[in-house]
Amino acid sequence: MYENPDGVMIGLEVHVQLNKLKTKVFCGCSTDYHNDPPNSHVCPVCLGLPGSLPVINKKAVESAIKIGLALNCNVEEHTQFYRKNYYYPDLPKGFQITQYDFPISSGGYILIEGEDGEHRVGITRAHMEEDPGRLVHEGTIDKSKYTLIDYNRSGMALIEIVSDPDMRSPKEARRYLDKLRNILEYLDIFDGDLEGALRVDANISIMGGQRAEIKNISSHRGAERALLFEIVRQKNVLRRGGVVVQETRHFDEAREITLSMRSKEEAHDYRYFPEPDLVPLKISGWAPAIKATLPELPDARRMRFVEQYSIADDHARALTSELKVAIFYEEVAKKAHPKTAAVWICDVLKGELNYRDLTIEAFKKEHMLSVIELLVSKKITEDGAVDIIRTLLDKGGSPIEIVKEKGLMKVEGDIVSMAAEEAIKENPAAVADFKAGKEKALNSLVGVVMKKTKGRADARAVREILLGNLG
Repeated sequence: MYENPDGVMIGLEVHVQLNKLKTKVFCGCSTDYHNDPPNSHVCPVCLGLPGSLPVINKKAVESAIKIGLALNCNVEEHTQFYRKNYYYPDLPKGFQITQYDFPISSGGYILIEGEDGEHRVGITRAHMEEDPGRLVHEGTIDKSKYTLIDYNRSGMALIEIVSDPDMRSPKEARRYLDKLRNILEYLDIFDGDLEGALRVDANISIMGGQRAEIKNISSHRGAERALLFEIVRQKNVLRRGGVVVQETRHFDEAREITLSMRSKEEAHDYRYFPEPDLVPLKISGWAPAIKATLPELPDARRMRFVEQYSIADDHARALTSELKVAIFYEEVAKKAHPKTAAVWICDVLKGELNYRDLTIEAFKKEHMLSVIELLVSKKITEDGAVDIIRTLLDKGGSPIEIVKEKGLMKVEGDIVSMAAEEAIKENPAAVADFKAGKEKALNSLVGVVMKKTKGRADARAVREILLGNLG
């Protein structure tokens, strides 16, 4: 069982921008603003000008229901919008339209890989709201000489997903974010690669201290780094005899530290009251119809991969952790040996892609099929297959061309036997060590043979030939 000696409790508030909708949540402004000049996608409604009235985007409500269902939440038949009152420059109306007493969904959960096996993280609520504008600081927030405001983002449809404080380490928090983004991508409701698509506020406390909320976290790695820093900071405060106060802190990504912003607000500070310009929503009957349209989600696809393709659960989990990788694998597995495809995509290709900061789209499935075919037919060695994949990513070409150009075709029979005999004759010390019971000496001899055959021999076959020759 996982021990949590510091009593770390982490809850995350994740703001998901529904940027695949064509228009904003309460007006007709386009959501395709990311490459356009500041303040070019605005209107009286999203600027909060007097006399303008909001109109709800039906597609946004449907997307919110999809998220609630995918997160195993209860989708409410009646929901309502409220005004959350606070003044901040990026909030042109002086209040934010959000949900409070009647969120569209609540009481859900997702399963993640925890510190001690599968771990359940509760979902308190997933509610709808509008996005504020974007503040642009000159330099860091604590030293900025001025701040600019871009209202293009103002009024974008957001879903705020609030977790229970069920995560016990920064690593679990990152895995939760990975899983959540994966589910959202399967639903095809947002593009996670766009700026501001998924933003995180983290609440964290350790035993003996109050809760701190960390804002301005824009990446999964950033969330993990911010929480690691905050744990150390809070422990240091307690060790010195101080008190960890409840406050809101800002995460400086450049320095990977948190900075105090203000004391933590409570719900009553925002003076919530029902939004008078939007009537309550009655959505009874929507959820069953929308549920019938949901795609196969990550956990279901993982179980199907294990059953249908007889692959290891770890491989199925890795393959389904990204929708594009899952699609890539299944297209390959339908035409190639499924287990071999799973091993090489998970254990080799994904690693090579991550090393180069590339996505699965950088590698053609036809090339993966060729590599697997060469392996299964035993025309190349595993080292040769790795060489082919790396060359394809770095220089392009085709697997067959690379095999011919680099001479990667597997060698067998007399060539390997001769190389083994030469290795034994040229390395008497290693032979003596092996006969004296030092098993590592055999690995040294295998390496010599592999060098002589330029990596084109099968290492297992080489080992067997050496053992036979050494008696």
